[in-house]
Amino acid sequence: MSNKELQVSTGPYLRHFRWHKILVVVLAIVSWVLYFRIFWSGNSDPWPPKSPSADKDPTSLSLELPNLIHLLYWPLTPGDGGDLLASTSHKTSNYHLRGPAQDTYALGSYLEVVLVARDHRGRPKTHGGDLFQDEDSGEFWYCDQPPTLACSMLVGHSVGHYWNVTTSHEEALLAWNLTDKVLPQGIGPVHVARNTSRSLVLSPALPCYPGISTPKPSGFYHQDVWHSLACSNRPFPTVSSILGCLAGHIIHMMGDSTLRQWWEYLRDTVPSLKPVDLHSIYQVGPLMAVETTRGIVLHWRAHSWPLRSKRTPVASLHSVVRELGGLAGGPHTVVVLGLGAHFTTFPPSIFARRLAGIRAAVMALLEREPRTLVVIKLANTGYKSVYGSDWFTLHMNRLLRSAFAGLRVAFVDAWEMTSSLALPDNIHPGKLIVSNEVNLLLSFICPT
Repeated sequence: MSNKELQVSTGPYLRHFRWHKILVVVLAIVSWVLYFRIFWSGNSDPWPPKSPSADKDPTSLSLELPNLIHLLYWPLTPGDGGDLLASTSHKTSNYHLRGPAQDTYALGSYLEVVLVARDHRGRPKTHGGDLFQDEDSGEFWYCDQPPTLACSMLVGHSVGHYWNVTTSHEEALLAWNLTDKVLPQGIGPVHVARNTSRSLVLSPALPCYPGISTPKPSGFYHQDVWHSLACSNRPFPTVSSILGCLAGHIIHMMGDSTLRQWWEYLRDTVPSLKPVDLHSIYQVGPLMAVETTRGIVLHWRAHSWPLRSKRTPVASLHSVVRELGGLAGGPHTVVVLGLGAHFTTFPPSIFARRLAGIRAAVMALLEREPRTLVVIKLANTGYKSVYGSDWFTLHMNRLLRSAFAGLRVAFVDAWEMTSSLALPDNIHPGKLIVSNEVNLLLSFICPT
């Protein structure tokens, strides 16, 4: 066979081979693009699941997730090379009033305080937080299926043990005793005039309805009573007043242990609310209490994974989206959602994705029954451990507010309600704060 004949006969195969190589290269490039998109999003599935409401309103999920993640943009934190003197110091940091101090202040007036954080050398901090450096691996914690077990064999969930995972940097900070310190006093006593008009203390005349805008700050305490600056919340000081408000209502609470405190407060305050023993040996419920003469049903269940809790059946860990999808709603249905604390040890994109799905479920619920009351409890302050902090919780609350912005839902600003009293920090606040939170909830259920 001549060279010309060989070239002609092999031509189609060479062209086929070249196209094959090009196809392989293109597929490889696409695969790497998808890999980086998935890996750097902090989630193995960057798009939330579709729902009927998402199909009706394309912006509800397709745009909501990246919009939420964008909220958490923060300038890159410069590395300090493990230099402890570059960490924040309570001795060199201070605070002061913006503007000159007054002799007396009227009740309800505003004070603006400037906080300046500095390191041990007295240099102002240019970024939030201090690094506690494992930057080399950048690994995420996750749960993996054992190769010899089926997923259906997972029957129990438990936090297990808290392992000591502190780095040498953290251990040095703990040895220096630099955490959870009070700053030097930078403001003198603030004197409030006794003859202040009581109208400044009272909440606005607007009743507490879902969808109202929440100012900043959202309220204040006066004589241990929370006064909302968004609506006319009111106390429910007696058992009969609480029963009168809850009569004929079914309350579905889905969240963490700080929301379970609301359920426990109502159970302990109202003797006729009888707990139903569903899974009393399990810390994460579900829990239920009923008052049969007035038709009151009070539910609480955990918001599903992630959870740091004692052992509980996996079958009891229903997702919030699944629970909301099973509710018909109506004027006597109240849904209370409280999420945040258990997500602080995960990339924020995971929480954003969870909220995007819950937002779609809330939209669907309000579309089929607009008279349903949906209340969002923001996360508490007072979280100080290696597993979370107020800094991380602040990010969770920004996502919570933004995820449900524009929807006809109510907010209980637990962040400010747990930080506005001179009480010790506690992720599980005492009865005084819980009672004020529940009173604000009841003010939305019974606005007049």
